[in-house]
Amino acid sequence: MPLHDFSIIESTLREGEQFVGADFTSEDKVEIAHALADFGVEYIELTSPCASPSSLTDCAHISSLGLTTKVLTHIRCHMEDARIALDTGADGIDVVIGTSSYLRDFSHGKSIDQVIELATDVLSFIHSQAPDIELRFSTEDSFRSAQEDLLRVYQAVRNLGVVDRFGVADTVGVATPNGVFNLVTTLRQLTDSDIEFHGHNDTGCAIANSFSALEAGATHIDTTVLGIGERNGITPLEGLIARLYATDPDTVRTKYRLHHLHDLNQLVADKAEIEIPFNHYITGLTAFTHKAGIHAKAILNNPETYEILDPADFGLTRYISIAHKLTGWNAMQDRAEQLGLKLDRTNLQAVTRHIKAMADHKRLTLSDVDELLHQWAEANNSSDERPSTAAEEVQVS
Repeated sequence: MPLHDFSIIESTLREGEQFVGADFTSEDKVEIAHALADFGVEYIELTSPCASPSSLTDCAHISSLGLTTKVLTHIRCHMEDARIALDTGADGIDVVIGTSSYLRDFSHGKSIDQVIELATDVLSFIHSQAPDIELRFSTEDSFRSAQEDLLRVYQAVRNLGVVDRFGVADTVGVATPNGVFNLVTTLRQLTDSDIEFHGHNDTGCAIANSFSALEAGATHIDTTVLGIGERNGITPLEGLIARLYATDPDTVRTKYRLHHLHDLNQLVADKAEIEIPFNHYITGLTAFTHKAGIHAKAILNNPETYEILDPADFGLTRYISIAHKLTGWNAMQDRAEQLGLKLDRTNLQAVTRHIKAMADHKRLTLSDVDELLHQWAEANNSSDERPSTAAEEVQVS
């Protein structure tokens, strides 16, 4: 599938609301919706208007904002849910019903025949009331559903001719990239309509599964900012962007305003009262931090040696950590140049050895290293002292 054919359905205001720490106010939702639109996602998905009175008013309000992104709302396959959703003014309605034996036995209690009958009634009603609305039908817990059941349901819905997009959902994070590829490939053979993938991250495969879905012919991927959602959440927006950027950076730069990503992450983190993980994709504290001497030398010569993502494209900068025993003299040279200090190679290597020896016995800070570099440069540029002797006597209190 050509990469430019995919769209992101950003579900922070639906799946993300199901995160245990999320309690977004109406004002929070509007602010997040604007931030998502500014970043450039193609769709924003909102909590079902049937969930609570405020969910209904928020859905209607956000749908009326005139955002540059389409606004979707997500409902159960219930006739009353459909009636309420139609009144919100949303650009699209996402309908879902469980098809696994777990959900049929312990959730809605319907057989596959009853699922088909209900889906037929609800989808036909929505289309009759709003033929131009974007309509999606998805099975829930698709990857624990029997494939023959899934295909029966999808074929019946396809025959209605009213659905714009079919969805598959890895509701409990059980799927593997190969399993996702196979199911999406099978569904692609069944329909020419768009295909959406919703993947939970319980087993750490959400990003890989999402990318595999695209490779198999899916057109839409669900994400949330920071991956928040039920339990461990779903495909994180930043992780999907990183994966797609590594494949085709030009397309991703064109489709999205990458410089907005860090502020978007911080906004949602603040609203959910969580921290951005230190190792999070792109925006984590250590995402572009390099430590080992051999890495630092190569990065200084050519950043692409150890960076598949260019931090500048995201409005960020790389950082070379030097206050530790793994540091190298090339990194020290770079830091000395940043500080405007002149040290020849011999002395750079000597101060590096000194810093390594110190770091074996105490934790150093960048300020410690900078002070050493200043003292070393001063001592070794003094005409009345022997450079090596004076430098070796420099200590940090």
